[in-house]
Amino acid sequence: MRLPKNAHVALVDGSSFTIMRNAGAPLEPKLSDAQKPDLSATNFSAGVKHQDDIGQKHGRTDLNELAHGAAAAEWLNAKSISGEITDVLVIADPKTLGEMRRHYHGELEKRLVGEIDKTLTGEPTDRIEQAIASA
Repeated sequence: MRLPKNAHVALVDGSSFTIMRNAGAPLEPKLSDAQKPDLSATNFSAGVKHQDDIGQKHGRTDLNELAHGAAAAEWLNAKSISGEITDVLVIADPKTLGEMRRHYHGELEKRLVGEIDKTLTGEPTDRIEQAIASA
């Protein structure tokens, strides 16, 4: 995947959110400046479509995890609308990514350079860079 220089990379799962920047060339990403923004998971709108008790009891649906994904999308929306983010790659586990997509603002969608549906939070930076380069 071609990742523009200075593009933001958002690593998200149901409980973690890290934002990094590409300091490398577009085809050879080098991630730096890792930050963990403080999110307030207040949007539990996923609860409307995930109200089955059985799914929640068996761990298939965790509303707190989905709310965290929504909060990450809202943070990215705000930064995109304000112009602080011009290019962004979102890397998230499939469930979180699906929830985030439901909350993307049009301005964020314009700035997306790609999405990778993998769980890479907690992985070493070189492994994340490899995943981006091979995507």
